[in-house]
Amino acid sequence: MNYSLPSYPTESGDEQLLLLYRDTGDLNYLGKLYQSHSEMVYFVCLRYLQDSERSKDAVMNIFEELISKVNKQEIHSFGKWLYVLSRNHCLMQLRSAKNKQQISIDEFVEFPGSLHPDDDHEDKEQKLTSLEHCLEKLPEKQKKSIDLFFLNEKCYNEVSEITGYSLKEVKSYIQNGKRNLKNCMEGTHEQE
Repeated sequence: MNYSLPSYPTESGDEQLLLLYRDTGDLNYLGKLYQSHSEMVYFVCLRYLQDSERSKDAVMNIFEELISKVNKQEIHSFGKWLYVLSRNHCLMQLRSAKNKQQISIDEFVEFPGSLHPDDDHEDKEQKLTSLEHCLEKLPEKQKKSIDLFFLNEKCYNEVSEITGYSLKEVKSYIQNGKRNLKNCMEGTHEQE
């Protein structure tokens, strides 16, 4: 009986498709090249993201990333290079998700449970009004960073891109802004 081995991508085949893509810009060549490694990309993503749907999305996103990156870098072994690109893509997704953790307004305002729902509603309204007042008192850079991070649910990198502040500045403005808000809120309640 003759057994045929499964066809795995070879470095020379990869090199040839890569050269053809770079020479012509024809996405069909890049598509064939990527297709031969897409199963590996999927399993790398699955290992990091631990979710099959997110991993499938990542496979598509990595191909889009590939279109721009493949011409900008020297690639000696496409499979190894793609593995690293895939891993880094997943790590960035995980970091971004971590930075976008849901942080609620409850971090600044404690809403007590109440037996009288009407009283609870009025108390919440009063505390929200107080929070808005305290937000307005923040220095502009802190206010802008807090607004983008908490209210618009942007990650640190997005806040940095939108504002032009460095990543270090963004983290500092958010941390200081949170502290100032908390102090202001506690001061506001003591005055009432």
